[in-house]
Amino acid sequence: MNRKIIVTSALPYANGDIHIGHLVEYIQTDFWVRFQKMRGNECVYVCADDTHGTPIMIRARKEGITPEELIKRSHAQHLKDFTDFQIKFDNYYTTNSPENKELSEEFYKAAEAKGYITRKTTPQLYCEKCQMFLPDRFVKGICPKCGAPEQYGDSCDKCGATYAAEELGSPKCTTCLGSPIVKDSEHLYYELEPQHDYLEKWIPEHTTSDVSNKLLEWFKEPLRAWCISRDAPYFGFEIPGCKDKYFYVWVDAPIGYIASLKNAGKIEMWNDPNVELYHFIGKDIIRFHCLFWPGMLNAAGFKGPTKVFVHGFLTVNGEKMSKSKGTFVSARTYLDNLPPEALRYYYAAKLGGTTDDMDLNLSDFVQRVNSDLVGKITNIASRGGQMLQKKLGGMLGQIDEEGKALIKKCVDAGETIAKHYEERKFNQALVEICRLADAANEYFDKREPWKSVKTDEEFTRTTLTAALNAFRIIAIYLKPVLPMYADKAMKLFGESSWSWASASEVKENCALGPYEYLASRIDIKQVEAMVEAAKAKPGESGEVSHESRASKNKDAQKQDTITTAQTAEPLKGEITFADFDKIDLRIGVVESCQIVPKSSKLLKFVIDAGSLGKRTIFSGIRQAYPEAEKLIGKEVVFVANLAPRKMSVGVSEGMILFAGEPGVNGGVVTPLSPAGGGVIVS
Repeated sequence: MNRKIIVTSALPYANGDIHIGHLVEYIQTDFWVRFQKMRGNECVYVCADDTHGTPIMIRARKEGITPEELIKRSHAQHLKDFTDFQIKFDNYYTTNSPENKELSEEFYKAAEAKGYITRKTTPQLYCEKCQMFLPDRFVKGICPKCGAPEQYGDSCDKCGATYAAEELGSPKCTTCLGSPIVKDSEHLYYELEPQHDYLEKWIPEHTTSDVSNKLLEWFKEPLRAWCISRDAPYFGFEIPGCKDKYFYVWVDAPIGYIASLKNAGKIEMWNDPNVELYHFIGKDIIRFHCLFWPGMLNAAGFKGPTKVFVHGFLTVNGEKMSKSKGTFVSARTYLDNLPPEALRYYYAAKLGGTTDDMDLNLSDFVQRVNSDLVGKITNIASRGGQMLQKKLGGMLGQIDEEGKALIKKCVDAGETIAKHYEERKFNQALVEICRLADAANEYFDKREPWKSVKTDEEFTRTTLTAALNAFRIIAIYLKPVLPMYADKAMKLFGESSWSWASASEVKENCALGPYEYLASRIDIKQVEAMVEAAKAKPGESGEVSHESRASKNKDAQKQDTITTAQTAEPLKGEITFADFDKIDLRIGVVESCQIVPKSSKLLKFVIDAGSLGKRTIFSGIRQAYPEAEKLIGKEVVFVANLAPRKMSVGVSEGMILFAGEPGVNGGVVTPLSPAGGGVIVS
């Protein structure tokens, strides 16, 4: 029986452009949605622009336009960027809608009826010149903890302390640079403590263990009330019965999911017990989606999400995105220089369904797209399709026994690849797909059709028919990642649609369509041009974090600092380049990782090394990873030509590279990424 599914991505804020960091979320959601639809499931993907709040009001004022004009323009720009990146929503709406206003008031009244809404007078900074209370991010001053200047009104970037804006020393309004005064204001609070038991049970059932463990730390004491009101002037929905008080943007933003579904005419799906509901979000907004939001839904009589899928941030070349370095790249700047398929493919190759941060290493990006997508996968269709068209009249023939074995290998891999897609282990799906491409290329090269075409056309036709059928199956498996690429491949075989089940079909004794160029190699100069175009202009700030305007809990965004362990031990003696050149380093994906019984140090890894097959490797980092399963799905660099070592627990077939050292810096150790650096620990 086919599944019914609602899927959402976090709403992009209307106050800025879509950038490559945002795209990590929307692209992976699109992969998952397209896969579900190919499997025959009814899957509705809704999203919207997040349009309310003080920043929108201030920007519109500066530009001399209304907030409505600003958000209308932003909506069109965002939707074009998403569309050009082949991200397909079933409905892309706006939170500034009549549906959202009606639903927000419904949610509020339901909470009020249950006694969850309370009022409290609190001191706030007020700018007399701007005639408005100042949100935390509209105030700068001296950190009350460490004395650092130019810190925002919620937390210090230098020491990490959190505080109230009125605690800042020498506060200044960031809009007019005037000195604000402290003024009392009555605000509305949403009491979460009445749902303490409900939420404490709900969270671990609907989030991963690392997310729930973090959230459950707050349940050791009564849950704090959440301020849900903002003072006028404010662009948003006025709270019923509360003059000059507006819903805080994070009240109506998630309700925008339901409003978008309602606008699509499918609101009845939300509370249908047979419908699954999934949110894709970044780890900076966990608190809102996994604590406040399920509480709001429960109070209003709406079903909570089946699961909340949380992903990490994007780094570029191992660092935060930077305007000064040209690595803070807008979606449009990327598209002006490079094809969307390249980024979609690379993100798929890196995403493993975890909350780990993902690195876009620009040199690895070029190499991986050129070697795998173009040189390995597209190469099958390019060589086979063009030879068949030019030399053999474009007619496919029949497949012989050797070709049937290749096709069977491809078809048999379908459910394994589907499982990886379902679990959002897109990197492992691509490992399997590339393994099939390797097999097809090996078959092609072994039979040497460029030679046989001169002496035996039918033997050549048989070879090309099998190779092209293998490519067809690979293209079907790639369709969630590369939809337009797959559409062009589909036309090559004269077909109008592909489902996942289409992979089991074979194309024989029929005409091949005209060969259309599927993918082009990336030149490093294109990447350099993109970086140059993205560089900050004079006067712009340089470093850019992934911090959301919503995140005031810096502890939710702090990332462990992994440093290379320093050792006082003497060097073992110099080696020459020739010595180093003997080491064959390869990239693999951790398929399984288990604690070795009766060992306090060892973990047992099974590494999927693509064309090299699978390797079992024992590594002595158990102290750093007591929860071994956290390493599953990670890409690792390993020494592939290390002689097997017989150990008491088994045979180790290589050495994985890690950064850090057990017992140093609290035992912080992380696998060496394909772009990273560190020391060998094994």
